[in-house]
Amino acid sequence: MTSINVEKSASVYLPSKGLRLDQAAAQLFAEFSRSRLQAWIAAGQLKLNDELANQRDVVKHRDQLNLQANLVLDPGVRAEAIPLDIVYEDEHLIIVNKSAGLVVHPGAGNTSGTLVNALLHHAPELDALPRAGLVHRIDKDTTGLLVVARTLEAHAVLVEALQQREINREYEAVVRGHLVAGGTIDKPIERDPNDRTRMAIRQGGRESVTHYRVLERFKSHTRLRLKLETGRTHQIRIHMASEKHALVGDPVYGGRLAIPAGTTPALEAMLRGFNRQALHARRLGLVHPATGEVMDWQVPPPADMQALIAALRVDTESAE
Repeated sequence: MTSINVEKSASVYLPSKGLRLDQAAAQLFAEFSRSRLQAWIAAGQLKLNDELANQRDVVKHRDQLNLQANLVLDPGVRAEAIPLDIVYEDEHLIIVNKSAGLVVHPGAGNTSGTLVNALLHHAPELDALPRAGLVHRIDKDTTGLLVVARTLEAHAVLVEALQQREINREYEAVVRGHLVAGGTIDKPIERDPNDRTRMAIRQGGRESVTHYRVLERFKSHTRLRLKLETGRTHQIRIHMASEKHALVGDPVYGGRLAIPAGTTPALEAMLRGFNRQALHARRLGLVHPATGEVMDWQVPPPADMQALIAALRVDTESAE
């Protein structure tokens, strides 16, 4: 069984009135799961101002969180020869273009066949990193770019850059309805208390900001480019749904399928058969954790999303 020593500290420089220790730790040490951080607090390995604390203790501005722990890596995650679309790699990081249907990290019901299983086969040294080097994640049925660190040093730098909003992540989506102009959605998000598999817009939730602009207008749909300022679970999906412009195909936040009047048979078939959210992480930009070079990658949407866009264009032209 592999284990590594973890030593980190961070000061609370965020609006944290009423924020619990485990909540603050989840924001400051985002590379570790909430349950792992809670276990470290209970074991006295994650302290508040160098003192033992309870996970429900409230942190204040400029409080110091100190983490000294031994991280035992999950021996149940196995390397699997799953094809990967590697956009770039060197000895410090890997940029992956994730396909639709590929779960990022093993979990309940998904212990194999995930991106992590594939990464461990491609780069076995990732076994010694938290979450196999993953710096962030995207939903199972969302496609596009992810960054994976290959060393602890690179992982620490990239996680810090993500927390400081220094990693540029742009998405492309097709939404229902006709948007005239771009805008910004600033609505707090937290886990839905009535359904733990969903997120919800709730006062008191975590700050969540999405910027979007119109790329292309269709008869009854809009193609958008979106930029994340924060990176909450399901953020784009729930933000657009909250504006009455749910993503095409979204099985969770999209509601019932609606076929606009006058839709061409080809587009109707496409809409009925598009059973995932039409969302693609198209661009990723960051400062290289070792060289300091500014780097940027872009990948076009996958074939199914391009076919959807083509059908929308034909449908729009037929109405002109």
